Amino acid sequence: MKKDSEQGGFSTPVPAEAAAFADRRVERVMALRITASERTTSGIADFGESGQEQKGQPQEAAEREWNCEQAEREEMLVREWPLTLYLNGEELVTLLASPEHIEDLAVGFLTAEGFLQRPGQVKSLRGDYENGQVFVEADTALSAGNTFMRRYITTGCGKGVTFYDVTDARHARNLDGVGKAIAADQLLARMADMQSRSGLYRETGGVHSAALCESDGLLLYREDIGRHNAADKIAGACFRDNIATADTFFLTSGRISSEILLKVAKMGIPLIASRSAPTDLAVQLGEQLGMTVVGFVRGKRMNVYSHPWRIAR
Repeated sequence: MKKDSEQGGFSTPVPAEAAAFADRRVERVMALRITASERTTSGIADFGESGQEQKGQPQEAAEREWNCEQAEREEMLVREWPLTLYLNGEELVTLLASPEHIEDLAVGFLTAEGFLQRPGQVKSLRGDYENGQVFVEADTALSAGNTFMRRYITTGCGKGVTFYDVTDARHARNLDGVGKAIAADQLLARMADMQSRSGLYRETGGVHSAALCESDGLLLYREDIGRHNAADKIAGACFRDNIATADTFFLTSGRISSEILLKVAKMGIPLIASRSAPTDLAVQLGEQLGMTVVGFVRGKRMNVYSHPWRIAR
């Protein structure tokens, strides 16, 4: 299978307008840098709650001094960009996102929320980067009017809203027995590959990463200020290019929550892994849907929470 390129891979075209907009993912601002210095002193006596000296390890105490630099410094901040999605001429939703791969984001969002099931439903797709808009014309029985009125989707860090809830698990495909085992060291290597790709994170510290992988490399890589958006950008690219996902796995830099797991399940991907933690509901849904959920993939270790047969030791 063809690997993802640095510009964003497979046959999905990168519009000239999008390429010209790429340098607008960050903003340069001036900030006053404040630093702290510490001086540590060692002591021996430790008087516990009883008031009597406790014998044991030497105790350390730190004295902290704050120093304020007099000169301002230029810092790089990731851009938070409102993107309004129109479906069949109706304003559907505004997403707060990073300004790239907006066509993939729009299509991925529509597939995750049940508006689209087949690529043939999409009649036209146009992204307006200057004005932060995407226009989709599609054959779908759903519309903004019969779901809910205009609502805002945040970056998914505790205050996000979405069309679906956990009852969507009834409509997600069961992936029990789908896919093949991957060696633990290959999963660790792909996580390292994903981390090395995120130049925007190294510049700003403000984005999440997501990747679609095979055992020997990354197939797709996307990043966004929101982990939900990064997942939807992967979903949109898979949908538009009809990418087979049964033998792939999904990596995310953020926590694995129930809605992220359901997005991945709807893509037909049987394994999801993160450097961070899963939630208890994500693990429960993974068990029910036949998905392998892996957390804390870092260094030389990982935790496998469900269907461990897909991790070869």
